[in-house]
Amino acid sequence: PAREIASRLYRLSPVERIDLVRQGVPAWFIVDLFDDMRVSRERLYGAVGLARSTIERKVRQHQPLSMDESERAVGLAQLVGLAQRIVEESGDATGFDAAQWVGEWLNEPHPALGGKTPADYFDTAEGRTLVSNLLARQQSAAYA
Repeated sequence: PAREIASRLYRLSPVERIDLVRQGVPAWFIVDLFDDMRVSRERLYGAVGLARSTIERKVRQHQPLSMDESERAVGLAQLVGLAQRIVEESGDATGFDAAQWVGEWLNEPHPALGGKTPADYFDTAEGRTLVSNLLARQQSAAYA
């Protein structure tokens, strides 16, 4: 499943992720990841800043995502991988579904974001960094 690929993507070096983004991630990957997250696809397309019709066309035509689309897909996969790593380092990850957890977490208002959701910021590179840092800080409960 896509969540296993997300975990592997998280562990890649930055250079390997850059190469992957430049090659173009297969379009099916983002659709499968959305399914693993078990959240409305419409909501996720909006959060990630992708056009559903474009992605569905690329899936049908077996085309890779553009560099920008790939960067967004890899950013979402990294978030899933980060959540998995945090749970593994914090204790027993048995039964934990990182993709589903991230799907829910993205849509929950957060005090560190002034009550907005992480999804509200995920459509830009700076926003993805903000959201990733927020999730990383949650391991130690050190909210900024």
